Amino acid sequence: MSTITPGIISPRREVPASIPRPEYVGKPSPTPYDGSYVTAPELVDRMRVASKLAAQALQAVGAAAKPGVTTDELDAIGHEYLIERGAYPSTLGYRGYPKSLCTSVNEVICHGIPDDRRLEDGDIVNVDITAFLDGVHGDTNGTFLVGDVDEESRLLVERTQEALNRGIKAVRPGRKVSIIGRVIESYAKRFGYGVVRDFTGHGIATAFHSGLIIPHYDDERFDDVIEPGMTFTIEPMLTLGTYDYDLWDDGWTATTKDKSRTAQFEHTLVVTDTGAEVLTLP
Repeated sequence: MSTITPGIISPRREVPASIPRPEYVGKPSPTPYDGSYVTAPELVDRMRVASKLAAQALQAVGAAAKPGVTTDELDAIGHEYLIERGAYPSTLGYRGYPKSLCTSVNEVICHGIPDDRRLEDGDIVNVDITAFLDGVHGDTNGTFLVGDVDEESRLLVERTQEALNRGIKAVRPGRKVSIIGRVIESYAKRFGYGVVRDFTGHGIATAFHSGLIIPHYDDERFDDVIEPGMTFTIEPMLTLGTYDYDLWDDGWTATTKDKSRTAQFEHTLVVTDTGAEVLTLP
């Protein structure tokens, strides 16, 4: 299998002036968030709407992930889907990121920039899309099979989704966030998969990333206590080989050091009195 190389990135897509932007657009970095990790109920209601829209956009993009389609075309589909419904694509202009979603193919762990590379039969592509609507973000991703995919890759994708589901089931008020990573890593280890460490889940609401860190590996240092009303993402990245990575010169694209394949799934959720409600459902 050939390794992924950088392609040509098209000009930044326009967003109508009528659509409100997140505060970080046009700035080198976001204003640091200093609020609570517990989100007010009226904001959670808004997040349900933004998150559902992100999930629907992800479905639309995933349906188009076929051999011969460029990742830039996927970006166009996601971009149009969101702006037609009055939402801003959160990644566009976040810390200078040039596109409206991330497309991470095969050995690209995350933050792949859509370009003119055409998807090939047998590829897997992780699409990460976030909607900013009514002052809040909803963030989701999924890995899609392109054409006829080999069994090893197909199982990796299936099990990464299951790892996310198990991580979500581990959420309970009173537990530490480290339980999520413990559950995910213990499942992944059954299959000899690597669990990416340097990219994590995160708190989310009015801020794209609130500062709350949700690791996907077992580490007791992450001792924030889960509370009802907290909103955050869980987004495990599992690899067929090492979790070590190389970063491209673009400053975004992370690929596995051994160029083994990797998959990811993500949901935004709110903690309830008994567990978690997933917000990014279509």
